[in-house]
Amino acid sequence: MFANTKTLLQKAQKQGYAIGHFNINNMEIVQGVINAANQTNSPIILAVSEGAIEYAGLNYLLNLAQTAAKNSKVPIAFHLDHGKDLNIIKKCINAGFSSVMFDGSHLPFEQNIKITKQIVQHAHKRGISVEAEIGTIGGAEDKVSSRKIIYTDPKQAKEFVQKTGCDFLAVAIGTSHGPNKFEGPAKLRLDILQEIQKQIKIPLVLHGASGVPNNLVTIAKKYGATLPKVVGVPNDQIKKAIKLGICKINTDTDLRLAFDAGVRKSIQTHPSDIDPRHILAPARDLITQVVTERITTFGSKNKAK
Repeated sequence: MFANTKTLLQKAQKQGYAIGHFNINNMEIVQGVINAANQTNSPIILAVSEGAIEYAGLNYLLNLAQTAAKNSKVPIAFHLDHGKDLNIIKKCINAGFSSVMFDGSHLPFEQNIKITKQIVQHAHKRGISVEAEIGTIGGAEDKVSSRKIIYTDPKQAKEFVQKTGCDFLAVAIGTSHGPNKFEGPAKLRLDILQEIQKQIKIPLVLHGASGVPNNLVTIAKKYGATLPKVVGVPNDQIKKAIKLGICKINTDTDLRLAFDAGVRKSIQTHPSDIDPRHILAPARDLITQVVTERITTFGSKNKAK
């Protein structure tokens, strides 16, 4: 029922575009993302974090994703994002996820290799692909945080991939989780990415890559959000990163921002309406707009076949 993540990314790598990875927490977010994917005829990756699983429950999220995949006309993969708890990772593998990520970026290099290799061996027996990470991105979101950015070493990346057999690799080139991605002007280390691309041939992944659109920030602030100094990753740098091998781009902050802006506006402009469907529907619509824009930037529009 779910698409194979590795297959989707290998096609994207060959044809020079990226597939959007979108984090989900509830039904409205799923619907907003899927609506955009169907409207643009784009393959996508729905993803859940350990925090989302703790909030909504693995079975609820799995069933939402399965329903979306069953009723959608485009390929949909289902992925565990930033898995650190080995028990949760195994549960996701056993549940039939398309792919899982083991985030061992906080571990010593050799220990990251050892555990990643074990997960790869277990997952591959079930036909499930594995994302791994070396280097760390900055910021904080969900249960993932880092005080500073540690850029991925291209030579270490080559050694890591050779020893672990991971299917795609998340690299650190200057992005951060959350809405405050840069202290100064936004700038990715595309020179590092270019060297990584020379060293390894598997698809590369960019985390912390939300754009933080100004229109959403304006709406959220207008209706009460406090969002000082928010800076996202510019689209032109995203497109350059795709040309240098990025095949999967994670988006979470933009979805949160869209949801927040939609709900805040609904409540304040219609204070007498307590129907949750009326409150949440505009948030769902804003998510569809955001995902449509991301898909267009990534170049995956009309790539469903």
